[in-house]
Amino acid sequence: MINKESVYKNVAIIGTGAMGRGIAQICAQAGSTVYLFDSKEGAALEASKKLTEQWEKLVQKSRVTSDQFDAYTSRLVVADKLADLKSVDLCIEAIVENLNVKKDLFTQLEAIVDSSCTLVTNTSSLSVTSIAACLKLPGRFAGYHFFNPVPLMKVVEVIAGLKSDPSICENLSAYAKQMGHTPVVAQDTPGFIVNHAGRGYITEALRIASESICDFATIDSVLKDQVGFKLGPFELMDLTALDVSHPVMESIYSQYYQEARYRPTYITAQRLAGGMVGKKVGEGFYKYDNGEKVSVPQPVAPKLDKFPPVWVSTRAARRASLLQMLKDFGVSIETAASPSNEALCLVAPLGLDVTTVAVLERLDPARTVGIDMLIPDESTKRRVIATNPVTRDDMREAAFALFSKDGKPVSVIRDSGGFITQRVIATIVNIASDMCQQGVCSPEDLNTAVTLGLGYPLGPLQLGDQLGPDNVLETLLNLQTVYGDQRYRPSPWLRRRGALGISLMQKEN
Repeated sequence: MINKESVYKNVAIIGTGAMGRGIAQICAQAGSTVYLFDSKEGAALEASKKLTEQWEKLVQKSRVTSDQFDAYTSRLVVADKLADLKSVDLCIEAIVENLNVKKDLFTQLEAIVDSSCTLVTNTSSLSVTSIAACLKLPGRFAGYHFFNPVPLMKVVEVIAGLKSDPSICENLSAYAKQMGHTPVVAQDTPGFIVNHAGRGYITEALRIASESICDFATIDSVLKDQVGFKLGPFELMDLTALDVSHPVMESIYSQYYQEARYRPTYITAQRLAGGMVGKKVGEGFYKYDNGEKVSVPQPVAPKLDKFPPVWVSTRAARRASLLQMLKDFGVSIETAASPSNEALCLVAPLGLDVTTVAVLERLDPARTVGIDMLIPDESTKRRVIATNPVTRDDMREAAFALFSKDGKPVSVIRDSGGFITQRVIATIVNIASDMCQQGVCSPEDLNTAVTLGLGYPLGPLQLGDQLGPDNVLETLLNLQTVYGDQRYRPSPWLRRRGALGISLMQKEN
């Protein structure tokens, strides 16, 4: 807990929902006197009571002392009207995401507060510049985007509008640190950093599902077990609810003038229309019983006494690792330039689908199965194999049983360019790279914002560096070949660094 003298001594929180209360809590803990205001009668007083109860719980857990409790509660002031905010140094708005409503509020505030008062919006999707356009002094206005639950989500986006005074953003960054949060500085672009960078995880997973590659549960399991995400994309959408996440998808897609990288799918629109918005209503991509997700049964690997000989493509990604894995499994490995008529043919492409590789290498597609080797096998908790439209059942079962021999889970999916992980990771890294190319934020702030704001195991650029920018670039180029979709065109930032073999964190001189 922080008890230093605050950058802003008197702070107004306008809007006392969960977000506003969370911001008020950390402002009071940072030493500010906090004025709570809400247009709904009694809401500000109720927020004050809830904050007091929250601090009482922290006292019981020995996370707050009785002296701190007294100090924090003494800093809360319930404001009955906007005029009561006349003497504040900082106004933080956390009301409904409606441009006209926000503009109307700030127009009123500007006529009340002193000209030295800083005005900020907690908007997650609206243009800071557009909101500031209603002000006579737009230089004192900026974005200050927190994440729920505010006390636990230790990152805040500081967004400069076109006319924001740089000193305002510097002060807001300093105040964020005083509150125990990490500030990241973003330009006023759709989605800022976190909501922008998060597009790839959700939209690419939806695209995979729309192609009937596999079910929602498989996609979630693969991305959690192979990459280390805490929640799968469909679990995440169920948690945030589609009535929140779908409009954000559509908003960013629209604000970027139908940029293919952010294209939503019909799946979320249809489910939103049908009321299947997520956990809070008991049904989304999963069903919920008393708030607990109902588990989805997964296929069990067959047990085989005898395996066919195995031939591995000479072009397979991480071929040496794949061959070593097969040796450890004790199967017969063919070493000829081409497979025998009995062999199970294994390919391990980057970005391409199994069908394309089988045709290019003149393999028998009925005996050809693909395995995703982008992430080294020793670093992943799950293997993913893919069939093509004519893969024989016996070859599918043989591959399923073979790669399950050591007990590691295996997911079998239909043919897809880039399997699951390759597609999602390449899309995440590509969008992040393009954000750097656009100058949305620095590479360092991007990685920080995503790890703290989205809980990714690594920042997007760090993840791209770990897997190899050249591998990500190859994956994207091949995905673009398979699908013919501009969605997969590599960002210039990624293309140049991948070609040069340098880090995605490398800035230009």
